[in-house]
Amino acid sequence: MTAAALRALHHGRAADDPLVLPGPWDAESARIFAAAGFPALATPSAGIAASLGYADGSTPPDEMFAAVARIVRAVDVPVTADLEAGYGLPARELVERIAATGAVGCNIEDSDPRTEQLADVDRQADRLAEIRVAAGDELVINARTDVFLRATGGPGSAGAVLAAQVGEAVRRGLRYAAAGADCVYPILAPPQVLRELADRIGLPVNALVLPGGLSPRKLGTAGASRITFGGNLHRRAMAEVRGLAEELRSS
Repeated sequence: MTAAALRALHHGRAADDPLVLPGPWDAESARIFAAAGFPALATPSAGIAASLGYADGSTPPDEMFAAVARIVRAVDVPVTADLEAGYGLPARELVERIAATGAVGCNIEDSDPRTEQLADVDRQADRLAEIRVAAGDELVINARTDVFLRATGGPGSAGAVLAAQVGEAVRRGLRYAAAGADCVYPILAPPQVLRELADRIGLPVNALVLPGGLSPRKLGTAGASRITFGGNLHRRAMAEVRGLAEELRSS
C-alpha cells in the first residue's frame, strides 16, 4: 500500500466519520483489525514495547523496526508507525529504515521522554523538513506535539493556561505544517480545542481515544480528522488475558 492511499484517507471526511486507526502490537492483532474492515492501521510504541517486554520509550530501535515490519507483512492495508522521536537517527537513515519495514507513515514526537522537555521548535521543524526531503511524497508524516502532555500549569486561571497551551500548539503546528507534515497530533489536547487547532493549523488533527473519554465519532465531531488509541487497545486486550488467568487459577 502507498503513502498516497494513506494520505487520501485523511481528507474529504464527514465530521462524524473520522479516520479511525486501530493500534496493533503484533502481526495477529494487525490481522484481526484489518479483517474487521479498518482501512489502515497505526502501530503504538507503547503496545509494541509491552509486547516485547520493554517499558514504553525504551524499546531498542532494531526491535521496534522489526516489529513494525512483521505487522506490515501481515496485512494488506497501509500501516503508519509510531517511532517516538526517531531514535536519534539522521533523517535519511530514518526514512530508509521506515521504508525497509514497508510502513508508509510515521509519528515523530517533539519531546524527550527522558527529560520530559519539549524540543526547540526550530530544530524540530528542521528535522521534519529533512525527513520530508529524504522521503519525498512516499511517507505520511504525523507530527506529534507534546504541549498538552508536558503541561505543568502556570500563572493565571485555568482558561488562561489552556489558551496559552493552544497558542503554543498552534505555533508548533504551523511550523511543522510548513516543514512538510501531513497531519498534526496534539496529544491529550482537550476535545473542546480540537476544532480551533484544526482551523488555525490547517492540517488534519489526530486525537487520542482515552478510557472513559469521547468516542471516535464524537472526537471527529469535535474537530479531529484522525483517531488513534496509543497503547490503550493493547492494555484492554491484556486486561482480558489477566481476567482469563485469574479465572484459570481460581478454577
